[in-house]
Order: sequence, then structure tokens, then C-alpha cells
Amino acid sequence: METLDIDTVVIGAGVVGLAIARELAQAGQEVIVLEREAHYGEGISSRNSEVIHAGLYYPSDSLKARLCLQGRELLYDYCASHPVGYRQTGKWVIAGESQGDALDRVRQAACDNGVTLEPAGPSELARILPDVTARAGLYSPRTGIVSSHDLMVSLLGELESAGGQLVCQAPVVAAASDEQGHQLEVGGEVPCRVRCRRVVNSAGLGAIGLARNWQGYDTALCPAPWYARGVYFSYSGRHPFNTLVYPVPEPGGLGVHLTLDLAGQARFGPDVEWIDEPEYTVDPVRVERFVASVRRWWPGLEPHRLQPAYAGVRPKLAGPDAGFTDFRIDDAEYHGVGGLVHLFGIESPGLTASLAIARYVRERLA
Repeated sequence: METLDIDTVVIGAGVVGLAIARELAQAGQEVIVLEREAHYGEGISSRNSEVIHAGLYYPSDSLKARLCLQGRELLYDYCASHPVGYRQTGKWVIAGESQGDALDRVRQAACDNGVTLEPAGPSELARILPDVTARAGLYSPRTGIVSSHDLMVSLLGELESAGGQLVCQAPVVAAASDEQGHQLEVGGEVPCRVRCRRVVNSAGLGAIGLARNWQGYDTALCPAPWYARGVYFSYSGRHPFNTLVYPVPEPGGLGVHLTLDLAGQARFGPDVEWIDEPEYTVDPVRVERFVASVRRWWPGLEPHRLQPAYAGVRPKLAGPDAGFTDFRIDDAEYHGVGGLVHLFGIESPGLTASLAIARYVRERLA
């Protein structure tokens, strides 16, 4: 088996892994990205709402809040200066008759994070969103949408321009760390061994499983994996919306909300279904729950125009009754293994925060 020596390895070629690899390569490191699938971005990065989050929901002392706020501005600046499709659409968070307290919690969390929201009562909402039924709402002007595909293409191009390399169909099947560095056993059509000084585990849904079998790392430090599947339904034809519309959050997610793609097509999702292992089936029967949920605030929804689109799975770090859980970016200060960073629970707002996460990881490795 051939042995390759490399400075830095990033495991996982989702948007976060590519952002980290680009950041490290542009800092002068020799970087390769190992991806188990045939193409980059086939997991979480291609199965989300593609929303640029403003930072409304996360406790102010959390990594999610800090990295979302930093990442939002970095991402808008990046999209404006690169060939990445995006639009600052804005977003309404709306509340029904008995949801005033939940809306107040969103307002307070946003305020704590320094995020400006514009409140509206029923008469103003009726003028701005005449097709929506709600008692109150909060408008987030800094929310937007982005093409995750465009973003990953751009990040990969800059990684390669800085001398980095992406290797697909290269699953890491075993890993070990000691005082000399790190050794990875790579499977695929041409198995090899890779030795490196630094390694970043950004394997998304597979990150915890990989860490649990990492020799030289105290696996008791690994969190337990939880998986929340959310499905999306697209809405064919015209609709009255030019901004995103979210109900107040629900346990495990942000509720079935309306997002738009860059062509203006509407889609609804995700819902939340706790599952034992990642699996992407979209059961058409779930449309009945979508109809019931959305009609609470948009009674004009026409059910026959809803079509199954796709499903995504969030890598959660706690179960349905646990409340808020933060990103975990575990470095040597936490686990004692030099040159090793594990990323656990990188769910929403991971896309928004990707460029900020990359900077944070570079600082942790330094």
C-alpha cells in the first residue's frame, strides 16, 4: 500500500470542509480533501434550504451565534465578489393568536445578538403580506438565499488555485494519532495510507462515527449521534411571495417555512422526523402534514401544487427534548491531540457560518 505524506488533510467535501480547506491552503498549507462520495457536496450541503441566516435564534454566548453573525457578513461579501448566485430576500417570522410569547423569545434572542428586526402588528402585516394570516410578525432584512452549488464550485476553484486538491471516492476507513502526527487509511479503488501533521474531521453525518474509531483519541469525548430528517415540498407555478416566511420555531427546527430559490420558485420545509440512521426517503403522504401546517398561516395554499422535492438530515447532538445544542469544534485544547480538529453537530446555520467556521478552525490549528 502506497504511503503519502501531506501537510494537512480535511475529511469531507461539503461546503464547510471546502471552506476550511480553502482557508488553510490560502494560508500556505499543503492541503488535500478526502471525500467518500463520487462528488463534493452530496450530503448536508446539497439538502438544505440554502438560506443565509441573519442570526435570530441562537444564544448570544454560543458558537452558532458568533459564527453565524460573522459568517453572514463574510458570505454576503464573498458572493458579491465571486460568481455565486445569491439574493438578500429578507424574511418574516410570523406568529398566530397564541404564539406571542414565542415571537417575543425570537425578538429577544435577536436583540441579544445585535440583530435588528422590524416588528409589525396585524394591520401592517395585512398590508405587507395580504395573503398571510398572522397576529404579529418580525422582519429580518439581512436574511437571504444562496446557491450552495455555486458556492462550493467557487471554494473548490480557489482551493485548487492555492495548490490544494480534492480526492473523491476516498473514504477514510481508519485513523490514528500519536506524537509523530496522524495516519489515515484510505479506501476506494486505490487504497493508500496518508500521513499528515494536521487533520480536520469535517465528515458531516459521518464525523462522530469516524471519531469513535480514532486510535490515540479518547473516544469517551465523542457525543452521541442523533439524526433529524426534514423533507421539502416544492410548489409549482406562481405564488404571492417575494420574501421568506417562517412560523415561530418548533422543537428540533424552525418549523415548516416558505423559502424561495434564485428563480423565485417556492418550496416548503423542512419538517422534523427523528430517525435512527441517515436516510433520505420523501414519503408523499407527509404532504398532508405540510398542508395542515402551512394553511394555518397561508389559507390560499393549493395542495395539488405541492410536489415531493428532497430530504435532508441534520447531525444533531441531542434528542428531541434537549433544547438548544451548540456546534462542537473540538481541538487540542479540548481533547489533547495536537493538530486534530473534530467538527460535530454542524447543522444549520452551518452554510451561513461556513467561511467563519473556516477561519475559526485555522486559528484553532495555529
